[in-house]
Parts: sequence; structure tokens; C-alpha cells
Amino acid sequence: MLPLQDLNPRRRMPVFTYTLIIINVIVFIWELSLAPGQLDRMFMDLAAVPASISHAPFSLAAFIAIIRSMFFHGGFDHIIGNMLYLWLFGDNVEDRLGGVCYLILYFVSGFAAAFAQVLISPESTVPMIGASGAIAGVLGSYFILFPGVRVRGIIPLGRVSQWVEWPAWLVLGFWFALQVVDGFASLGADTSYGGGVAFAAHVGGFVAGIVLTWLLTALVPQPGPEVHRASLYQRAARQQR
Repeated sequence: MLPLQDLNPRRRMPVFTYTLIIINVIVFIWELSLAPGQLDRMFMDLAAVPASISHAPFSLAAFIAIIRSMFFHGGFDHIIGNMLYLWLFGDNVEDRLGGVCYLILYFVSGFAAAFAQVLISPESTVPMIGASGAIAGVLGSYFILFPGVRVRGIIPLGRVSQWVEWPAWLVLGFWFALQVVDGFASLGADTSYGGGVAFAAHVGGFVAGIVLTWLLTALVPQPGPEVHRASLYQRAARQQR
């Protein structure tokens, strides 16, 4: 299923989600201005390379490289897919957790994803690029916070696409299961975008998002279920006017 809409109103504008999307798009436009050879060298010089990270995992250079990697993308399909998922699921997670906790979730999940991939392929010299790991953390958080929300999307059936509506736990659970299965199938391959898909990063980011959501909601006071539900109904009513 390709999700296109979730029936989940929010209370306020997702400033940080939109900002992350804008930054990713700006960086991608800059990438398009580079010649193929320049782009490859830029990825090698600026992105996170597992072989380098594994030799100095807690260095400042590794930290900065992983941050930069979260804003690089390898093609139109790569960035469109990532930004679609961030736009679709990030707004409600930001709305529920608040801006600061949301950014913590996003970037810590990105780091967890990068280190999961390094753990699987410690000697790989293929750069890891893309926001997929961080966004997987957002998906893991959504899975915990809004499991019953209805998500609409399409299932391609040859030349015909069928419009379906599934609960979020099924959509995201199926996505996660697919990453796990494909991850086992790709063990031993030199993976990243351009050399394959970093499934271990997706799994690591998703699990990190789940764990971080439990921690953040335990540490930061959350609205009670009735209060939260009432605020969402009020928001939905305003949107329908």
C-alpha cells in the first residue's frame, strides 16, 4: 500500500516537519546542480561511510557526517518517497510530542539507524545517504501514538490501482515487516542508496522511534485521552467550516 492520507487532524501547524522538508528539498536542488562525478565525490567526502564510522564511531567527524547524510538523497524517487512519509506522518507526531521532543526523536532515530547499518556492514565503503532512518523513527512513533487512525492509500494492481483504507498499525506494521524480511535477504550485500537499500537502517530507526516515544511520553506530561480526543474533534470541526 502507498499511503496518501491519514484521517488524523492536528492542533497546530507542524513547523519543524515543514522546515525539515524544505531543507531536504533545498539540499536536493543543490545536488542537481552538480555533475555526476562531483556528486559522487561529494557523497564520499561529506556523507557517512560505514567503514569510516566503524573506526571512529564517537568522533565529532562521525557525528557531523551522519547529520549531513540525513539531508542527502540519491534521486527523485528517493526524496519524493521520504518526503511523502515525513509529510504524511510527521505532522501528527510533532503535534503530539511538541517541537523539541519531535526533533530529539527525529535526529536520535537517524543516528540509531546509521549505527544499525554500520553494525551490519562495518567495512562498507558505500556512503549512507537519505532521511529514511530518521523518518522510520517518526513512523515508529506514529505506530505507538496513533495505531487506530485510518490511513488511505492505493494498492497498484497492474494497470489498475485500488483505493483502500487501513488502520495505521497495519500500514506501518506491514512496512516494518517488509524491511525486516528484505533486510535478512540483503545480508552480506553492500547496501545504501545507490548500492542497495539500507534496510537495517530502516529497522533500527523504527525501533528507536518506538523506544524514544515510550521514554518521551513518560518524561514529558501528555494530555489525557479525553482531553486529546476533544482537542482533535475541535480541530476537525474548524477544518470543516
